[in-house]
Amino acid sequence: MRGQDDPHGRATIAHPPTVGQLASLVRDLAARPGDWWPLAGFDAERPVHVPLGGGAWLTTWPPGHGGPVRGRVSTLLAGELAEVVIAESGVTERPLRANRVRVHGTSPHGTPPHGTASHGTASHGGSPNALTNPGPAFAVSLHAGEPGPWDAPGQLSAR
Repeated sequence: MRGQDDPHGRATIAHPPTVGQLASLVRDLAARPGDWWPLAGFDAERPVHVPLGGGAWLTTWPPGHGGPVRGRVSTLLAGELAEVVIAESGVTERPLRANRVRVHGTSPHGTPPHGTASHGTASHGGSPNALTNPGPAFAVSLHAGEPGPWDAPGQLSAR
């Protein structure tokens, strides 16, 4: 087939993964802690992001720290995390639940979901939402999809 994926010799176009495929990836990774737990890094001063391949990464969050929502889907593995949502109607905090995949959506045009403010987001890297660790211990989460932590300078940790 001359190195092409199509049996008829036509060039194929790579498409980004769907939200469902990303959610499946995160769910599958969460079910295999032996694959990623040895890679987890803990820093009391800042969150640590570790790439896992396939557009997924592991993040450890020190108590009291947070950052912009990055990626399309995430799941909490240990500890406490809350998603802070900034909307025109105000600010709300929604806790993430362990072993449940949270979808962080945008419109088809890449803008925040309807009803969310597009201003006042500079402290969260342009995102109207943020993840924070309100608990007394480290939190550990898995994420997948773009934008990832490597899309912001100084966000990726080599481990």
